[in-house]
Amino acid sequence: MVDAVVTVFLERLLNTLVEEGRVVNEFRDQFEKLQDELQLMQCFLKDADKQKRKNQTLHGIMAKLRELIYESEDILADCQLQSREDNQFSNGCLARIYPPNLHFQNQTGKRLRKINEKITDIKQSIMSYLGPSIANDMGRIDACNDQMPRWSSPVYDHTQVVGLEDDTKKIKDWLYNADVGILKIGIVGMGGLGKTTIAQMVFNDREIEDRFERRMWISVSQSFDEEQIMRSMLRTLGDASVGDDRGELLRKINQYLLGKRYLIVMDDVWSLDGNWWSRISEGLPKGNGSSVIITTRLVEVLRKMEASEAMHQPDILNGNNSWLLFRKIAFAASGGDCTKPELEKIGKEIVQKCNGLPLAIKAIGGMLLYKSHYHEWKRIADNFRDELGENDDTVMPSLQLSYDELPPYLKSCFLSFSLYPEDCVVTKEQLVHWWIGEGFVPLRSGRPSTEAGEDCFSGLTNRCLVEVVEKTYNGTILTCKIHDMVRELVIKMAENDAFFKVTGRGCRHFGIDTKMDPKQLAANHKLRALLSTTKTGEVNKISSSIANKFSECKYLRVLDLCKSIFEMSLTSLLSHIGFLQHLTYLSLSNTHPLIQLPPSLENLKNLEILNVSYSQNLKVLPPYLTKFKKLRVLDVSHCGSLEYLPKGLGRLSNLEVLLGFRPARASQLDGCRIAELRNLSRLRKLGLHLVWDDEIGDSEVSALVNLQQLQFLTISCFDSHGSGLVDKLDKLYPPQELHELCLQFYPGKLSPAWLNPISLHMLRYLWISSGNLATMHEAFFGENNSAWKIEGLMLESLSDLEVEWKMVQQVMPSLKIVNASWCPNLLSFPIEDVGFRGGVWAKGENRR
Repeated sequence: MVDAVVTVFLERLLNTLVEEGRVVNEFRDQFEKLQDELQLMQCFLKDADKQKRKNQTLHGIMAKLRELIYESEDILADCQLQSREDNQFSNGCLARIYPPNLHFQNQTGKRLRKINEKITDIKQSIMSYLGPSIANDMGRIDACNDQMPRWSSPVYDHTQVVGLEDDTKKIKDWLYNADVGILKIGIVGMGGLGKTTIAQMVFNDREIEDRFERRMWISVSQSFDEEQIMRSMLRTLGDASVGDDRGELLRKINQYLLGKRYLIVMDDVWSLDGNWWSRISEGLPKGNGSSVIITTRLVEVLRKMEASEAMHQPDILNGNNSWLLFRKIAFAASGGDCTKPELEKIGKEIVQKCNGLPLAIKAIGGMLLYKSHYHEWKRIADNFRDELGENDDTVMPSLQLSYDELPPYLKSCFLSFSLYPEDCVVTKEQLVHWWIGEGFVPLRSGRPSTEAGEDCFSGLTNRCLVEVVEKTYNGTILTCKIHDMVRELVIKMAENDAFFKVTGRGCRHFGIDTKMDPKQLAANHKLRALLSTTKTGEVNKISSSIANKFSECKYLRVLDLCKSIFEMSLTSLLSHIGFLQHLTYLSLSNTHPLIQLPPSLENLKNLEILNVSYSQNLKVLPPYLTKFKKLRVLDVSHCGSLEYLPKGLGRLSNLEVLLGFRPARASQLDGCRIAELRNLSRLRKLGLHLVWDDEIGDSEVSALVNLQQLQFLTISCFDSHGSGLVDKLDKLYPPQELHELCLQFYPGKLSPAWLNPISLHMLRYLWISSGNLATMHEAFFGENNSAWKIEGLMLESLSDLEVEWKMVQQVMPSLKIVNASWCPNLLSFPIEDVGFRGGVWAKGENRR
């Protein structure tokens, strides 16, 4: 991924040269020479990256180049820092007292000249290994630069499954016939065959959901712990199980399941030692048709777990189903139809080489989604097996090829998954923020960085390299994971390119967890990113010996400490973090006990993303926050004790995301009023928390209406007081360009007058949850034949709301999906149990 490292550095260098800091300008000639050489090399670095896997000498040369680029990036960061320090002494008298740092200038000049000499030599060496033909490509820079993809949003429905209907029916039939004891069903086969997919289809089946009173999905993986398994079981049952020993954990599990029919899925089991399962199994209640499904690659595992009698081995997909699955992905933009006849023959040849393995077909299909020309498809077909040998029948050749064909900026994003433990569910938000903070996301033409980051995420999901775990009602992805076979590739590539290493030595990125060793940080002070990689429901417990090492990583750009508890004082830790002046992303979300941000953090002038969400004890944010001119994302959501944000927030003109904004009341003179939002013209996503009527002045009701970039708006009135707030909300018009609206705990009985298809003519998604809403304003149903363009509607926990389905259909002709629950007064809605747990209506599908 040296091509990715070069791409990130060039992006940063170009932006820095435009800023023209004094110190950077002193070395402009050297930086521009470096820039020219690297831009020329970009054309053949992709080929060199592929060939280095077979050539150890070339591998060593590329490793040297990578380290030189990292060193150049460090020098650039030091120059930027020196420029800022100079600006503090720009006054003539002070400049004479504090002259420029001559030692820094001399050393930096020498280092840059030496780097340029070495890179010139390396370029010649790489060209000699790749052959004379590479010279023909030297002038084709434009052809070599990877552009942003044709599709920046999800185009493939990840819920689609092909050819596994018979498999799921067989498993379901076994479950229906279960009686005494505990039925153990085994699903066995090679990686990428679809074992987990089959188990998921059964587990999420509505009939199965109705049959079993308790369902538990447990990811076991290779590095598992018996106690962790039991804690995971309890978490799925709603019990945090903190501090219990194994005996108590098993007793609790038994109590929850006693007298109930339950289904447990043990996914991806590797251990040939069946004793752990025997101990857990003995503590489970028997009978009632309770069942366990086990997925594994090893038949011997099923024997050890006594699941060999009901054992199913899925077949590979036949030719027709293989082609169908491929079409659904590779031609997703045209609804799965191959509209170019010349691609069909070559496409079927490619599919045949996937040997009927769903994961391989999806990976190749996702890659070819981004390639539209015959010669590109022909090249893929010709070189499919070259990398890993003609006799390799696993999914690895497909995955390797998919990685090789990624544009450079996506390679860095993809390798980010190497930090996370096996079967870890990762939030899209953490990934996107990391990518923005470290500069992985290419920015063009003033495009919002958060939007570009989300496009990078879509690039990986569309290529089927990342699996979707959790989505909202409208299809927005919240969490994801990677297949264990994909993870094998990610780990290998990350270690080869020093992106991440388990030892921590010589790599630039590392994950924070409870088990980490201080030596892993002590061995590497050039880390770029440190992130919490704890699994869902778990918390990091960080010792002082580790926490003290954080501030020694002076080139750190990304520090995510979410879901962590520290042995040392959090205030003391944050004081040291203030020395990390290159930080662009800092997350303290759900970090306890966060009460305040210390003065030392004022030094973090490069900060672009600050997340302090779920900090229930945080009472105030410091005024210096308004000096973070580069800030793009500020998340203070779910901070129950925070009464307002500091005055002057409107000066943060680069803000794209502001969540948890609580306006100051009339008496809170140091706080930010809602009127300041008028200045945040780049805002894309806004979360408001409104409680009192005087949080919105009579002259401030137009604060949102001109925010033309605003696409996502959430208004929450949780724990609101007084009736005056409803009158103010009725006048708080959102901008007409709004794409998605969420109203939570709305205090009024009648919906606001502005919630109508004329005022919000671009609205596509509407979510109303909780509150007192009983009737929709007459304007909601349109005037003069006006109709909503809404495609997705979610109604949740609205016990008083009365609306007829016929009226909804009439005013929302574009409606594709409705999710409704706990709304007993919705009339004739085509959703079962709409007054209780509810369900989903999707256009063109049967009633559910």
